[in-house]
Amino acid sequence: MRILAIDTALGACSACVLEAGQAEPLAREQIAMDRGHAEALMPLVERVMDAVEGGFSSLGRVAVTVGPGSYTGLRVGVSAARAIAFAAGIPAVGVTTVAACAAPLIGRESGRVVAAALDARHGQVWFQALSAEGKPLVSLRQVSYRDAARAIGAGPVSLVGSAALAVANEAWAIGLDAVVIDSARAPDIAWVARLGLIADPETAPPRPLYLKAPETTPQDKARLPRR
Repeated sequence: MRILAIDTALGACSACVLEAGQAEPLAREQIAMDRGHAEALMPLVERVMDAVEGGFSSLGRVAVTVGPGSYTGLRVGVSAARAIAFAAGIPAVGVTTVAACAAPLIGRESGRVVAAALDARHGQVWFQALSAEGKPLVSLRQVSYRDAARAIGAGPVSLVGSAALAVANEAWAIGLDAVVIDSARAPDIAWVARLGLIADPETAPPRPLYLKAPETTPQDKARLPRR
């Protein structure tokens, strides 16, 4: 199977094409950005697909990061993934950003908790902790840096994600053995693709995952009351 993976959830606009059983993507591109995903994504996807023999018709699946992340960014990526999948007549699956960030550590941090900590702003973090084998220990949640550190338990812990250092500082303050492995602002798109290949379309839909209400609200000051 050949999969197209898309990520616009955090601080990058990324896409890659990965063939099942291959170690590295056939093509990939990533642009660091906080805004402008809507304008950047489809040209980026076109460039990636132009580098792959067979183009869109060679795809068997589309994967997209579904959150947590930027409200606007999530909608951009999910909408694009759904549209591509519909046009190609193939399934689309969703991959969480925390899972994609934590995945590279699973199976290589023996005896340690693996935790993904992504910056949710305003002193908050999107956080999830797993065993070294990938078993969930702390469910995905939005909490303060301090509460994230305390949720880890006795540790030791290996941290990844844009807020990894902030959580590590709190972990060190309470005496935990904490190591920051990676503080990237966005997941490696190749891991989004790898997780997408093993995801079940029935249980991993391409639907935005929000842990808080969006910070934008519809304008209704000029709305007339219904009669």
